[in-house]
Amino acid sequence: MSLLGKNGHYRYSKIVHMISLTLSRTADNSEGNKTVGVDPTVITAPDARKLGEKIKKKGGAALVGVKTNLVDVIWGDSRPPRPKEKVKTLPLQFAGKSFEEKIEDLRKELEKKKSAGLIVSMLDEVAWLYNLRGNDIPYNPVFFSYAIITPATATIYVDSNKVSPDIESHLGDKVQVRPYDAILGDTKILSREQDLAMTDTGETSTGPKRKFMISTKASWALSLELGGEDKVEELRSPVGDAKAIKNKTELEGMRACHIRDGAALSEYFAWLEEELIEKGTTLDEVQAADKLEHIRSKKHNFAGLSFDTISSTGANAAVIHYKPEPNNCSIIDPKAVYLCDSGAQYFDGTTDTTRTIHFGQPTDLERKSYTLVLKGVIALDTAVFPKGTSGFALDTLARQFLWEEGLDYRHGTGHGVGSYLNVHEGPIGVGTRIQYSEVALSAGNVLSDEPGYYEDGNFGIRIENIIMAKEVETKHRFGDKPYLGFEHVTMVPMCRKLIDAGLLSAKERKWINAYHEEVLEKTKGFFDGDERTMRWLERETAEI
Repeated sequence: MSLLGKNGHYRYSKIVHMISLTLSRTADNSEGNKTVGVDPTVITAPDARKLGEKIKKKGGAALVGVKTNLVDVIWGDSRPPRPKEKVKTLPLQFAGKSFEEKIEDLRKELEKKKSAGLIVSMLDEVAWLYNLRGNDIPYNPVFFSYAIITPATATIYVDSNKVSPDIESHLGDKVQVRPYDAILGDTKILSREQDLAMTDTGETSTGPKRKFMISTKASWALSLELGGEDKVEELRSPVGDAKAIKNKTELEGMRACHIRDGAALSEYFAWLEEELIEKGTTLDEVQAADKLEHIRSKKHNFAGLSFDTISSTGANAAVIHYKPEPNNCSIIDPKAVYLCDSGAQYFDGTTDTTRTIHFGQPTDLERKSYTLVLKGVIALDTAVFPKGTSGFALDTLARQFLWEEGLDYRHGTGHGVGSYLNVHEGPIGVGTRIQYSEVALSAGNVLSDEPGYYEDGNFGIRIENIIMAKEVETKHRFGDKPYLGFEHVTMVPMCRKLIDAGLLSAKERKWINAYHEEVLEKTKGFFDGDERTMRWLERETAEI
């Protein structure tokens, strides 16, 4: 099961919540000077610290790391092995920057922070750092791995059966390849070697100790093996920060793959309308999603889906993270709203697009709700803001028109998107989560713009475009600060039937017409000889 894709991100959040409740109850039961044990590989260092403090407040003795996981003991030999598919290189034509340059940049950060080294534990960060991709997690081209970067060495930890001669050639003598399971033992040795080096140079008595950096999302086990809090600095990963700012090649890849992906979605919606309306075909949500995957799979550089397709009709569209299953889904109702949230992995980028459409006659409430959401999409898309502004500060732009009607939605407005990596990528985003206030948006960030509205048991509306932050020219430059704006790359028409033009300002109407003209111009070349899709596209992009 993927915990990194779109629905996986939701499941992951639920699992984290369940674990939090379990740990809280554990602390409640620790009174009487009891010691609580936990596998340190499955809890982060910050969470372990909070739990330890709570245990002591409840009258418990302490929290200790237990190296033998009792679940693994029960599982025994029945535990499935880790995936064995080979790791692949990501050519420079897609990565845009060599791994040697990335490591050099990272070492500059280590020097700035006077750090002994960085242990990289996030799978997408290891993949990005070394320009490698894998297939260990469904929908996410990552592989089980760790990395350690010091001022003098670079190491990757991955099962040897996943490393081909091509990978060995790619990494050369610049990166040492070590077994995946050697990470904890090596970090312990590394910490001891650092202690000896500091003693030899006299650093221990002349200044602050050089600590190892780990992400706040790294396991407690890594922190313990490095010697605990005195020898570790927990911080937001500098690799994650660097990865979130796409280079020119990655940005161009995002533009290109979204044009191809947009063409696939237009072909799909044209096909679906013909099947439901003209032919009267009975299709369920999964059959439709399978057809969309088939259309996408024919596009250049296609590598797979980026998450389970949310193909939802009527009331199912009001379930934000709905997932249709074979033999457990609904027949698509041509008289109801249809919401499709889907995406793909391409070698040159990752896509994530939501469109809500109607094949019949929408109600006034559906049209009003759709138009209010669309106005929010436009407001964020056209925002101009000073450098240093966070996604937390921009969130109200997308919600304002719903708020004026006393309406809202219970999800974030936007999340970061990887480049042929995870469709949900930190640390940036647009929403009310406190972490979005901690990271300012930067030119090169790629994120989603996806407000929505949901009537439980009735219908759901969501529109999602992918946007890229960029520097923009302004008449003035207050405080001598650069100003940023967005460039949209998603190329799929909005649903004309659901737009209430009377609710649009002149500026919004102009935006929609310009957007549709752009969609038509950039995707029509894919439909030579495809009269059905071309008719649909011309109709949906006609001037409002």
